[in-house]
Amino acid sequence: MTDFTVMLVDDEEDFLETLAKRLAKRNVCVLKAGSGKAALETIRKASVDVVALDMRMPGMDGIAVLKAIKAYDPAIEVVMLTGHASVEAAYEGIAQGAFDYLMKPVGIDDLLFKLQDAYKARTINLKRKQQGASPE
Repeated sequence: MTDFTVMLVDDEEDFLETLAKRLAKRNVCVLKAGSGKAALETIRKASVDVVALDMRMPGMDGIAVLKAIKAYDPAIEVVMLTGHASVEAAYEGIAQGAFDYLMKPVGIDDLLFKLQDAYKARTINLKRKQQGASPE
Protein backbone atom coordinates (compact mmCIF):
# COMPACT_ATOMS: atom_id res chain seq x y z
CA MET A 1 0.00 0.00 0.00
CA THR A 2 1.63 3.22 -1.13
CA ASP A 3 -1.31 5.36 -2.16
CA PHE A 4 -0.95 7.86 0.66
CA THR A 5 1.17 10.89 1.48
CA VAL A 6 3.47 10.98 4.49
CA MET A 7 5.10 14.08 5.89
CA LEU A 8 8.30 13.59 7.86
CA VAL A 9 9.01 16.29 10.45
CA ASP A 10 12.43 16.35 12.10
CA ASP A 11 15.05 19.01 12.75
CA GLU A 12 17.91 16.52 12.18
CA GLU A 13 18.49 17.04 8.45
CA ASP A 14 20.52 13.86 7.86
CA PHE A 15 17.89 11.72 9.60
CA LEU A 16 15.12 13.44 7.64
CA GLU A 17 16.84 12.97 4.28
CA THR A 18 17.73 9.33 4.96
CA LEU A 19 14.18 8.42 5.99
CA ALA A 20 12.71 10.30 3.02
CA LYS A 21 14.96 8.47 0.55
CA ARG A 22 14.29 5.07 2.10
CA LEU A 23 10.50 5.60 2.07
CA ALA A 24 10.58 6.95 -1.49
CA LYS A 25 12.38 3.75 -2.57
CA ARG A 26 9.33 1.92 -1.21
CA ASN A 27 7.07 4.06 -3.42
CA VAL A 28 5.76 6.24 -0.61
CA CYS A 29 4.92 9.86 -1.45
CA VAL A 30 7.02 11.83 1.04
CA LEU A 31 6.96 15.48 2.05
CA LYS A 32 9.60 16.86 4.42
CA ALA A 33 9.66 19.59 7.03
CA GLY A 34 12.62 20.58 9.18
CA SER A 35 10.54 22.30 11.86
CA GLY A 36 7.09 22.40 13.37
CA LYS A 37 6.36 25.73 11.71
CA ALA A 38 7.35 24.36 8.29
CA ALA A 39 5.20 21.29 8.88
CA LEU A 40 2.11 23.38 9.60
CA GLU A 41 2.73 25.51 6.51
CA THR A 42 3.00 22.35 4.39
CA ILE A 43 -0.19 20.87 5.82
CA ARG A 44 -2.09 24.01 4.82
CA LYS A 45 -0.80 23.76 1.24
CA ALA A 46 -0.68 20.02 0.51
CA SER A 47 -2.78 16.96 1.12
CA VAL A 48 -1.19 14.96 3.95
CA ASP A 49 -2.54 11.67 5.26
CA VAL A 50 0.01 10.72 7.91
CA VAL A 51 2.75 12.64 9.74
CA ALA A 52 5.85 11.12 11.32
CA LEU A 53 6.72 13.77 13.90
CA ASP A 54 9.83 14.17 16.05
CA MET A 55 9.04 14.89 19.70
CA ARG A 56 11.99 17.18 20.40
CA MET A 57 12.65 20.08 18.09
CA PRO A 58 13.69 23.67 18.67
CA GLY A 59 10.88 26.20 18.54
CA MET A 60 7.67 24.19 18.52
CA ASP A 61 8.09 20.80 20.16
CA GLY A 62 6.29 17.71 18.90
CA ILE A 63 3.34 18.03 21.29
CA ALA A 64 2.67 21.63 20.20
CA VAL A 65 2.86 20.62 16.54
CA LEU A 66 0.59 17.63 17.18
CA LYS A 67 -2.02 19.85 18.83
CA ALA A 68 -1.88 22.31 15.91
CA ILE A 69 -2.21 19.51 13.34
CA LYS A 70 -5.21 18.02 15.15
CA ALA A 71 -6.82 21.47 15.47
CA TYR A 72 -6.38 22.04 11.73
CA ASP A 73 -7.45 18.56 10.58
CA PRO A 74 -8.28 15.90 13.18
CA ALA A 75 -8.29 13.19 10.48
CA ILE A 76 -4.53 13.46 9.87
CA GLU A 77 -2.86 10.62 11.74
CA VAL A 78 0.38 11.37 13.57
CA VAL A 79 3.08 8.91 14.57
CA MET A 80 5.40 10.41 17.18
CA LEU A 81 9.14 9.66 16.93
CA THR A 82 11.08 9.94 20.14
CA GLY A 83 14.75 9.47 20.82
CA HIS A 84 15.38 11.77 23.72
CA ALA A 85 11.98 12.15 25.27
CA SER A 86 10.68 9.70 27.79
CA VAL A 87 7.97 7.16 27.26
CA GLU A 88 5.74 9.41 29.38
CA ALA A 89 6.09 12.17 26.78
CA ALA A 90 5.11 9.70 24.06
CA TYR A 91 2.06 8.74 26.11
CA GLU A 92 1.19 12.44 26.33
CA GLY A 93 1.26 12.49 22.53
CA ILE A 94 -1.17 9.57 22.45
CA ALA A 95 -3.43 11.41 24.90
CA GLN A 96 -3.35 14.45 22.59
CA GLY A 97 -4.47 12.39 19.61
CA ALA A 98 -1.32 10.78 18.16
CA PHE A 99 -1.90 7.41 16.50
CA ASP A 100 1.16 5.83 18.12
CA TYR A 101 4.85 6.37 18.75
CA LEU A 102 8.15 4.77 17.80
CA MET A 103 11.54 5.02 19.48
CA LYS A 104 14.46 6.44 17.51
CA PRO A 105 16.51 5.10 15.88
CA VAL A 106 13.64 3.51 14.01
CA GLY A 107 13.96 0.71 11.49
CA ILE A 108 12.55 1.60 8.09
CA ASP A 109 10.29 -1.45 7.97
CA ASP A 110 8.91 -0.72 11.45
CA LEU A 111 8.24 2.87 10.42
CA LEU A 112 6.62 1.87 7.15
CA PHE A 113 4.32 -0.65 8.85
CA LYS A 114 3.30 1.94 11.48
CA LEU A 115 2.63 4.55 8.79
CA GLN A 116 0.53 2.06 6.83
CA ASP A 117 -1.44 1.20 9.98
CA ALA A 118 -2.02 4.89 10.64
CA TYR A 119 -3.23 5.40 7.07
CA LYS A 120 -5.63 2.45 7.40
CA ALA A 121 -7.01 3.99 10.60
CA ARG A 122 -7.43 7.34 8.82
CA THR A 123 -9.31 5.66 5.97
CA ILE A 124 -11.63 3.82 8.34
CA ASN A 125 -12.31 6.96 10.39
CA LEU A 126 -13.07 9.03 7.29
CA LYS A 127 -15.47 6.36 5.98
CA ARG A 128 -17.26 6.23 9.33
CA LYS A 129 -17.54 10.01 9.35
CA GLN A 130 -18.97 10.04 5.81
CA GLN A 131 -21.46 7.29 6.64
CA GLY A 132 -22.55 9.12 9.77
CA ALA A 133 -23.05 12.34 7.82
CA SER A 134 -25.06 10.79 5.01
CA PRO A 135 -28.87 10.71 5.29
CA GLU A 136 -30.51 7.33 5.72
